[in-house]
Amino acid sequence: MFFEPDRLNFFRPLAGKHRGVVVACVRALYERLHGPSADYGQNLTRDGLRDLLLPVVQESRQVLLAQEEAAANMELAEDDLIPAGADDQQSSSALLRTLLRDGWLETFGDRAGLVTAYRFTRAGKLFAEAFWAIDRRSARTRQRNVRSCRNALNAALRNVDAYDLIDAYDYAEKVISDLSEGVDYFQELVRRLMLEASQTPWDGFMEFLDRFEKEFKKQLTADSIERHRQAIRDVIARLHSLEHDKSQALEDQLNDIARWASQERQGASTLEWMLDRIEEMVEAACTTKHPELIKAMSVYMQRAASIVQQALMLRGGQTRQAYSLAISQTARLGGAAQDALLERIGAAIAPAEIRLLDPAGFKLRSASQRRKALTVTAQPKVTRDARLAAAMYRAEADAFALSNDDIVHRIRAELRLRDRPIRLSTLPAATTTDVLNNMQVVEAVRGARDDRLTVQKLPSKLWNEFYAGDDYQIEMKHDPE
Repeated sequence: MFFEPDRLNFFRPLAGKHRGVVVACVRALYERLHGPSADYGQNLTRDGLRDLLLPVVQESRQVLLAQEEAAANMELAEDDLIPAGADDQQSSSALLRTLLRDGWLETFGDRAGLVTAYRFTRAGKLFAEAFWAIDRRSARTRQRNVRSCRNALNAALRNVDAYDLIDAYDYAEKVISDLSEGVDYFQELVRRLMLEASQTPWDGFMEFLDRFEKEFKKQLTADSIERHRQAIRDVIARLHSLEHDKSQALEDQLNDIARWASQERQGASTLEWMLDRIEEMVEAACTTKHPELIKAMSVYMQRAASIVQQALMLRGGQTRQAYSLAISQTARLGGAAQDALLERIGAAIAPAEIRLLDPAGFKLRSASQRRKALTVTAQPKVTRDARLAAAMYRAEADAFALSNDDIVHRIRAELRLRDRPIRLSTLPAATTTDVLNNMQVVEAVRGARDDRLTVQKLPSKLWNEFYAGDDYQIEMKHDPE
């Protein structure tokens, strides 16, 4: 459980009046231990930790004093993190003791330097990473979890390695979280627009443009879930149809290294369950989260464009008002005062340059030009031959299109009639319809919602006068009595 004896008061530093200073110190510690510029060759000793926390406490001194004044009028949880009247050195030492006592930090022996070093506990690192990621929102790079999911599935198919399949499962989960984060980001921008509608939101809009160039542009093009959707489907289908020995090897590895999947799965096979879950998450991202992201982005762009347009109109009105004000002031003045005002106005508008358009450059189209343009833009008429060719093309396409449901009903009736498993090589192939049914029956049964139908690939081959390939055995599991 999370609240073990050493973590009973884990959240206490975040519940008092000094929580802002605590979060700043935790964020600085994470940047030093696990950030991009972290020095992994040297452990963090007590002196180094104190030197790291001291500047953070000094920068937060004004915020800390303001919080102490506000706490007099608010009912905040009393804490003894930083004693009253403590200087910066004493405050940093008190914060260090608090983080150690409440389970955020832990000590370990540095064998190289023969000193005691400090590091985050597992729980402390997880929460510190969240604080650090929130503060560095604009510095995040674009996500590639869609492409990573596809690559991991290809690696699992190529290497028959369960670790690659688990990586693909994790990436598929992150695809939805990435899209959800994008939706939340645009909804937050819209809320900020509504709160700051009286001011032109240039800062937020420029931040959006910068993040769109770095992250959302690739997320909607190169890393689009729609672009990789079919490829992921194809790889999952090939993993479903692995040979029996390879499929069993993957199943054994998954049951050994992913015991959580064995507990969460529905059905007898962990491999089949994990592949189905990956496909479901990708489909959910395509059909739900991806449209939500595009809609949220569109709403933000419409609101931002409306507010910017209103700001430009107001600014233009203020400019015209300035001219009216100058004219009225000039009319009220007289003599030397009027001359002085006109000289100042003339000096202000002297850099302006006025250019008039040549009326000869504007020419209306003649009647013949208009008729020519209308002729060019007229839609061509569809001939009888074109309609006949389109009808023949549709007929040829429909001739080879068979319903998977009809095939499943046919094979289910055949299984009930024979009351034993059916091999693909034993199905009749007397007519064209029979041949097309046989070529599509494996795919139809695998995509059916009836869990009782199972397909197993056989080591033998299927040869006939129409096609050659692997032979399969189709079986219906009977319900237990």
